[in-house]
Amino acid sequence: MWTTTGVPVWRRLSRGKDLDPERCKTVFQAARRPHHCRVGKESSMTPRKKLEGLVAATVTPMTPDGQINLTVIHQYVEYLVSEQNVKNVFVNGTTGEGLSLSIQERKQLAEEWICQGKNKLDHVIIHVGALSLPESQELARHAASIGASGIAVIAPFFFKPTNKDELIAFLQKVASEAPAVPFYYYHIPHLTGVKIHVEELLDGIKKQIPTFQGVKFSDTDLLDLAQCINKNESEQFAFLYGVDEQLLSALAIGANGAVGSTFNYLGRKTNLMLQAFAKPDLALAQKYQFLTVEFLSFVIKLGFGVAQTKAVMTFVSGIPMGPPRLPLVSASEEFIIKAKAKLDSIVWPDGD
Repeated sequence: MWTTTGVPVWRRLSRGKDLDPERCKTVFQAARRPHHCRVGKESSMTPRKKLEGLVAATVTPMTPDGQINLTVIHQYVEYLVSEQNVKNVFVNGTTGEGLSLSIQERKQLAEEWICQGKNKLDHVIIHVGALSLPESQELARHAASIGASGIAVIAPFFFKPTNKDELIAFLQKVASEAPAVPFYYYHIPHLTGVKIHVEELLDGIKKQIPTFQGVKFSDTDLLDLAQCINKNESEQFAFLYGVDEQLLSALAIGANGAVGSTFNYLGRKTNLMLQAFAKPDLALAQKYQFLTVEFLSFVIKLGFGVAQTKAVMTFVSGIPMGPPRLPLVSASEEFIIKAKAKLDSIVWPDGD
């Protein structure tokens, strides 16, 4: 994709020809994709399994100059499956800087994850939420057309829904554009400011959104989560918890699994926690949870967010995740040194 001059081929092709550089980039990358990796409904993660267990909230790899880097997604998939024992991903969410990406970039990433995940990943959930309803609908249609195993939508957070009916109306308009694709609501009120309880949302939601399958519940309100699960006696919906440092508490309440950023680099350890909880060996499960908390508490005090997550993923996996997109700024060298030393110092129950 790059010449010896450091200028991307698609930019050279567009010069002086009144062509959109981004369109040239899309066409060029599609042409370079191997034939077996062309996406479409046939690329769906089949056979479809129930969504449960760990789901890695993927970061978006970028080049040093801030362009999305599709070339490492293949390596990323291999790493998650072989090194972390994680076979489900949530693409273009908060950790993936989805709302900082263009619509075209989000489509390219969705295509590449589905392409590279074929016959390797169980589920590729594409986050299609946006502030603009038409954009969110466009992303939903695209996800359906390329065979996504599910779509998720965050609540719009500039002009916010003020009650359950307004929120469901927005979600329904998006879900209806992908009528055969499982739909998940992405609940993250500390970022959206939309604090409508999920428990309220569930009443009659299947009638309005027939494809509704569950919630990515990224909130510390375990009372709301407990009420949701208590209402879900028939186990009709999946409740995937999104606060990694409180996962064991959510499992005790009845969460089906989790979507989180730490599963990118602590997936294997967290899977061991899930196994211990299922035995049940609560004491062992607690040890894994407390050690995860120890690491997260340490890095949170240093300042921890998406940029720092990319840095941790880079030094753990060896895959260059690159910088975040502005207004986020790269993790400092001091953070990287301290975070790596802390993670290396932790002695896990399995001895690794």
